[in-house]
Order: sequence, then C-alpha cells, then structure tokens
Amino acid sequence: MLTAASDIDVLARFGRALADPIRCRILLALRQAPAYPADLADALGISRTRLSNHLACLRDCGLVLTVPDGRRTRYELAGQRLGHALDHLLAAVIAVESDRTCPDAATEGCC
Repeated sequence: MLTAASDIDVLARFGRALADPIRCRILLALRQAPAYPADLADALGISRTRLSNHLACLRDCGLVLTVPDGRRTRYELAGQRLGHALDHLLAAVIAVESDRTCPDAATEGCC
C-alpha cells in the first residue's frame, strides 16, 4: 500500500496527466519520438495554443522535458522508463477492457 506522500503525489500527477484525452495523445505521440510543438499540433489536429496549455501541464507533472534545439524547442518524454510505463499501462488497460464482462448485460442491456 502506498503511504509515502511523495508516492501518492507522483501517482496523482500521472493520473491528472492521463485524465485528458489530448494529453494522452501527446504522451503516446512522444512515446514514438520527440517532436516540436508545431509538428505535434499538426499531427494531433489541434491549435498551437491548446497544445501549449497541455504541454505546460505535462511539464508541470514532470512527464515531458524541453530540449533546446537552436531557436526551437523539442519535447520528449521525461525518460525511457516513462515510455515503458505507458506501454505497460496501455497493455493492461486493453487486457482489462477485453476481459470486462457485465453480469447484467443480458437483462439490463448495459455494456
């Protein structure tokens, strides 16, 4: 069981980052390769202003880093382990989703 405040804070920051679909898309894109904001905005089909707000959140959560590249700034995941964690989390969620059955589906029409 997590009891250390720092452990709980880390998980809460990670959860906050994953709570928004756009931030999830950004993390998954950066899992593939570092990218520049303009390229990310184009790839995700969102405005640069909106992307900037989400990148700021991800930076504040400690999940992405900025890397100066001349006059531009490149974004990347904060570490290789984060990419692996996203892979494992995605696999776990997909496994749970595919195994999910609702005992009331036949009678209640749910799920």
